[in-house]
Amino acid sequence: MVVFLLCIQCGSDRFFKDGFRLLADGTKVQRWLCRNCGYRFSEPKTLNLDDGIGQVSQICAKLEAKNLESAQGSKTCVEKTQHGLVVDFQWKMKKRGLSDVTISNRTTWLNELLRFGADLKNPDSVETVLATEEIKLPTKDNIVKTYAAFTKAFNIPWEKIKVSYTPKEPFDPLEEEIDLLIGACGYITSTFLQTLKDTGARVGELRQLEWTDINNKNGTIAINHPEKGSRTRTLKVTDKTIGMLKNLPKKYGDHVFSPKCISVRRGFTQTRKRMAERMQNPRLLKIHFHTLRHWRASREYEKTGDIYAVKDLLGHKSIVNTDRYQHGTYANNEYLSKRPKTAQEEDDLITAGFEYVRFDEKEQVPIYRRRK
Repeated sequence: MVVFLLCIQCGSDRFFKDGFRLLADGTKVQRWLCRNCGYRFSEPKTLNLDDGIGQVSQICAKLEAKNLESAQGSKTCVEKTQHGLVVDFQWKMKKRGLSDVTISNRTTWLNELLRFGADLKNPDSVETVLATEEIKLPTKDNIVKTYAAFTKAFNIPWEKIKVSYTPKEPFDPLEEEIDLLIGACGYITSTFLQTLKDTGARVGELRQLEWTDINNKNGTIAINHPEKGSRTRTLKVTDKTIGMLKNLPKKYGDHVFSPKCISVRRGFTQTRKRMAERMQNPRLLKIHFHTLRHWRASREYEKTGDIYAVKDLLGHKSIVNTDRYQHGTYANNEYLSKRPKTAQEEDDLITAGFEYVRFDEKEQVPIYRRRK
């Protein structure tokens, strides 16, 4: 019977030969290196199934009798390990166009379940872990969402359990705190931060920004490589941002910033810590790259009072996603806004010339406005 090996760490069947291991009796045993996860292991001395299990991959002990005839000359049935299922799920997400960040995050939460000893193919095992282990509510919420996607991908029947968790409001820094960090960083990092502040773009979208996306004459930046299914968009930026971008060294070919962004992130983290200690301001430690996206969205809403303008700025396709980024309070003196709570109040506002703006999901009321 021909036996096909699988990596006992990730379930992959793609290997490199990695020399030999010499046994005490002088026998040479082939060594293998997994091309997927880098795990190194040796081929068993004998390919007898009873002896091989546990040393290599999880190989089925036998073929079903009814499939013996059709299975002759084909590969042996192989049982996937738990880590192999995670790899399969990663590939399914990749084929469905999910972002690398989403794939990485979901992998982290599934590995948390495995760390607690859950069987991913058994929803009851997963629910037992969630009920008995001390897991923080934000983590539990992410695990439940991830496992719901996992069961859907593999057609495993499971009724999603409820987690009583309300996310905290994202940190909304002062503009002077953001400008303090921009001024303290090196030139490339400060330009990266200034562009984030002005555009509200995601980090990955700026990593893919090319020189041809910048229009110096019109003062605009085109986001042509959106993430998470967002729309492409062209954004107006300040002269300061355009000037800083023009003075950047062209050291990354067609890209404005490093596609890996490792040095920028490292420099920002170090500067943020140093400035927090120097200024005795722990609020600076709560500012991350994505914080600037929330900050820009909130300032746009404060300026226009139009949630759809915020939606266009961020590139969202659904207004539901935009609502999570609206943290500011509309305070433009040009408009008068009202929130009717009854049908009669709504009729009166329409009669008075108020226009519908949006539905406030948080307060469950519509918003109307009219110029003063």
